[in-house]
Amino acid sequence: MNKSVKIFVAGHSGLAGSAIVRALEKSGYDNLIVRSHNDLDLIDQKATRNFFNVEKPKFVVLAAAKVGGIYANSTTPAEFIYRNIAIQTNVIHESYCAGVEDLIFLGSSCIYPRDCPQPMCEEYLLTGMLEFTNRPYAIAKISGIEMCWSYNRQYGTRYMSLMPTNLYGIGDNYDLETSHVLPALIRKVHEAKIEGKKKVSTWGSGQAWREFLCSDDLGDACLFLLNLSKGKRCTLFDQEQPPLLNIGSGEELQIIDLVKLICEVVGFKGEIEWDNTKRDGTPRKLIDSSRIKKLGWRHRVDLATGIQRSYEDYLARLV
Repeated sequence: MNKSVKIFVAGHSGLAGSAIVRALEKSGYDNLIVRSHNDLDLIDQKATRNFFNVEKPKFVVLAAAKVGGIYANSTTPAEFIYRNIAIQTNVIHESYCAGVEDLIFLGSSCIYPRDCPQPMCEEYLLTGMLEFTNRPYAIAKISGIEMCWSYNRQYGTRYMSLMPTNLYGIGDNYDLETSHVLPALIRKVHEAKIEGKKKVSTWGSGQAWREFLCSDDLGDACLFLLNLSKGKRCTLFDQEQPPLLNIGSGEELQIIDLVKLICEVVGFKGEIEWDNTKRDGTPRKLIDSSRIKKLGWRHRVDLATGIQRSYEDYLARLV
């Protein structure tokens, strides 16, 4: 891919978007288009259309979304379904209207059924009931997958949907009410350490299993896919199957072991207390990333190294 090609990264300041921008810039791409929410509200269809008419990007990476953990999904479900459907509908449609042939849409592994066979492969989409705690968000993302597939079939576009596993890394959200489990735990454990507490309280039983992927690995995966040869990329666009690709590490651990690892990185020596009145969420969420691995991509950042990077990122924000 030409290094000077126009690439619009929607959601460039978020966890995923910022990692994608870092990967592109590190590889020498010097014509990236980004807009802050104040400069471009992607929920506004007219503003989104005007942006595409003026900028005319060649490639689009759609990482803009309202995201959050169990608490945020449970308390603001209307915002999750409305904002995400509005953003992706406007960006995907206006990309097509502006002649964009290649687009990457980012979703989440929560699109798969709650009690899905493990590991979860792309073919398991829409084969069972969703996890209740993030159902509105999941349904929004599923509609985005269907929209990409529909435009490919009707208009001949090459819009692909990437489903990363649980992301974490530089630029994460550490707010205790709206963040995901890993960054929330980093903050909780750090504050317990600083305050000299003997215990740290965490949600659930600790028995749920989770897979994690450093955001820098996701950025690398997007760069990898944008640079695939035409022949290999064509294999991703089967008329009979959605253009869906899982992105994961292939490694999982129980939340109780995640907390222990975070305590080790942070240097907290106290006890872990579990609040069993809070939901665990989906029991297990390991995705099958064999399709992208067959194309030649592998994750590089191990969990301990990634948590260390995240902790350093959190500490830098406290200064």
